[in-house]
Amino acid sequence: MKVSTAVATPSPRSLRARDKLMHTAERLYAEHGFANVSIRMIREAAGQRNKSAVQYHFSTRDELIQAILARHAAEIDRLRAPMVAELESSGEVSRRDRIACVIAPSIEHHIELGTPSWYGRFLAQAVVEPSLRDFTTEANVSTPSFQRLEQLRPPRGQERDPGLFERYASMTRVLIVHMCAELEGDLATGRVDPATAERSWRELGETLVTAVCGLSSALLDQETGVGAGREVVSGGGAGGPGG
Repeated sequence: MKVSTAVATPSPRSLRARDKLMHTAERLYAEHGFANVSIRMIREAAGQRNKSAVQYHFSTRDELIQAILARHAAEIDRLRAPMVAELESSGEVSRRDRIACVIAPSIEHHIELGTPSWYGRFLAQAVVEPSLRDFTTEANVSTPSFQRLEQLRPPRGQERDPGLFERYASMTRVLIVHMCAELEGDLATGRVDPATAERSWRELGETLVTAVCGLSSALLDQETGVGAGREVVSGGGAGGPGG
C-alpha cells in the first residue's frame, strides 16, 4: 500500500493564529524581557483558549523566537536586494556605500513597522541571549542580499590580529542593534515625538553609517594600512557586517 508523505497545508485560521502568537510574543518579550514572559502569558495575551496553542505551532520557546527573527530577516532582505543590485551595477563601491547598504534596509524596516513597534527591543535581547546569539547573527548575515553584498568587500589580506575583524563586527552589531532599540523605545513612550518617527529613523541611520565608517577606519585601516579614502572596490571576499 502506498503511504502518502504529503504535508498538510495549514488552514488560513491556523496561519492567523500562528501570526497572532508571533506578534504577541514579540511585543511581550520587548516590553518585559525573555525571562519574564511565559508561554502561558503569550497564549492568553493572544486570545488562545487552547492550552497547547503555542506548542502546536512552535515546539519550544526558542523556536518561536527564531521564527520571529527569521520573519524580520526576510523583510530586511527584501529591502536590501534592490540596494545591492544598484551597487553591483555601479562598478565602484566605496566603504560608506557598503556600510550604508548594511544599515539602511534595517532602518527602512523599522519605518515600515510604524509606531509603536517592538522589533528593535526584541532584537536587542536576542543578540545577547546565549541560546539565541548565534542564530540571531546567522539569520541576518545568511540572507541572499547580504551574501551578495559580501562579494563587494575587498580582500582583507593578512591582518596582524586575526580576531580584530571579528571584534569590529561584534562592536558594530551591538551599536546598530542597541541604538535602534533605544530609538524605538523612545518613540513608543513619547520621549521622541511619534510624529517625527520617519525623520528620526533616517537621522539615526545616517549617524550610524558615519559612526561605523569611523570605527572601521580607526580599527581596520590601522591594522591593514589601507586608507579609508582609497578603499573603492568592485570585487571582494567574505566577512562580518560593515567593514
